[in-house]
Amino acid sequence: NPLLGQHNYPQELYHHHDIIKRIFGLLSNLSNELHHYLVNWFTRLSVNIFRKRIELVNSFITFLLNKQRNTSPRIPPDYESDWKISSAARVMALLFAANKQSSKVSLSDFYNTFVDYIDLLTDYNTWEQRSGKFAFCQYPFLISMGGKIKIIDYDAKRQKDMKAQEALYTIFFYKRITTPTLNLKIRRDYLIEDSLKQIENSLKHIEDYNSEIGMELKKSLRIEFVGEDGVDAGGLRKEWFLLLVRHLFDPKFGMFTWDEDSKLCWFNPASLETSDQYYLVGIVIGLAIYNSTILDVHLPLACYKKLFGIYVGLEDLKVFQPSFAKGLEQLLTFEGDVESTFCRDFVGEYEAFGELKRVPLIHNGENMPVTKYNRGDYVERYVNFVLNDSITEQFESFKRGFYHVCGGNALSLFQPEEIELLVRGSAEPLEIDELKAVTVYERFSEDEETIRNFWSLFREMDPQMQRKLLTFVTGTDRIPATGLANLAFKISCIGEDSERFPIAHTCFNQLCLYRYRSRKKLEEKLKRSIMESEGFGLK
Repeated sequence: NPLLGQHNYPQELYHHHDIIKRIFGLLSNLSNELHHYLVNWFTRLSVNIFRKRIELVNSFITFLLNKQRNTSPRIPPDYESDWKISSAARVMALLFAANKQSSKVSLSDFYNTFVDYIDLLTDYNTWEQRSGKFAFCQYPFLISMGGKIKIIDYDAKRQKDMKAQEALYTIFFYKRITTPTLNLKIRRDYLIEDSLKQIENSLKHIEDYNSEIGMELKKSLRIEFVGEDGVDAGGLRKEWFLLLVRHLFDPKFGMFTWDEDSKLCWFNPASLETSDQYYLVGIVIGLAIYNSTILDVHLPLACYKKLFGIYVGLEDLKVFQPSFAKGLEQLLTFEGDVESTFCRDFVGEYEAFGELKRVPLIHNGENMPVTKYNRGDYVERYVNFVLNDSITEQFESFKRGFYHVCGGNALSLFQPEEIELLVRGSAEPLEIDELKAVTVYERFSEDEETIRNFWSLFREMDPQMQRKLLTFVTGTDRIPATGLANLAFKISCIGEDSERFPIAHTCFNQLCLYRYRSRKKLEEKLKRSIMESEGFGLK
């Protein structure tokens, strides 16, 4: 059986594709009950064999697409009616379902990079029209992050253009003033208040609030800081994002709690802030996605899973509250007298301004001790308390804001892990040569001494210092989800040798250097700027 056998991929595929297509056809048309058994069987495969199954299916799909391309100047929509491709995609869906249960491989293992060469925008439109034809958007795990970002950018631009046309139509036919862009005028000293008020004001004229609010927020965003000159060509918008996120997620502001072990934050159950401000956070994260801006937001994957309505439990809690989760696990596995050792009752706890708040997890929970026999129920209820019940109002407001911007078909193509990548960027190791290859220089030449010294120093830094340099220049220590090739990195000369320090314009991913006379001087000035850069040089 070619599906179960060992193959040299993709060489033997060319000889056995006739057999493989029949196997895929049979497997894809099994009953739902048999599909369920097949998924369970896949979960028991070793990681190596499981990955080979994925490679087999992807190689087969690539083989068919390449075959179509060789008979046509472009990959045509012939695949829309090709039963062999749709059968292979359905088999891959079974493997994907198994992976969701067992987490054997990463999402990227399912990506078929050849799919990026088809007309994904036409494919997306076909899928949206529900025409009954096959579309790769039905099986989005096959589409790479780059392909999905292309679709969501297209969807955002399409909706922005639609709102711009509607604005012109309204002005011309109804003589009613409206703008094709979402314009926010912000006073720096009242950043949060003005942002919330401006967004609310921009939505007041909407008659059908629920259906049109998202469209209004998807207009092209333009930021103006009151009393300052400058036209927003993208830099002011990024600065607004950076400053707003820095304020909203500051633990001192009280909306989010911070875990020192994981360096991640979570919704504060004791927050005194209004639901409107959590709504604003949701809008900001949604706007960042639709404006291709990476945010320094340290929310865990559990947040994005909740946005998609996916169950979150103890494994998710481990990620952002590892010490607390470890304590719960110890409670579950303890072999002694649980009641007298742990002295716990069915009560959830959280700190509120120095005072410990206790909330019963069940009726009369404060009088029910945790024992060996009910500890599983206790842990399950406590985890649910932390992840859901204690933050219901905060999270629902956040979710409402997020979906008012991001609600739509394009978002459904993504997995929670991919949304996290869109928002935060990737934590993959920095490839300095790759970053150097895409860097643009202003009043510097690539081969002059200062630039050579800079790249030499960058390479010699330890990974932590490299991340700090990236944060200094871009406002985040992460790279775009699609890699450094999509990071607009710029190095500018601001003068000859000087005792002054380098400057970073995070809004433009721009590092400004003097022509320091020596490598040692550049190193001293640059490292000191990085280490003292908390809130420094943001322009």
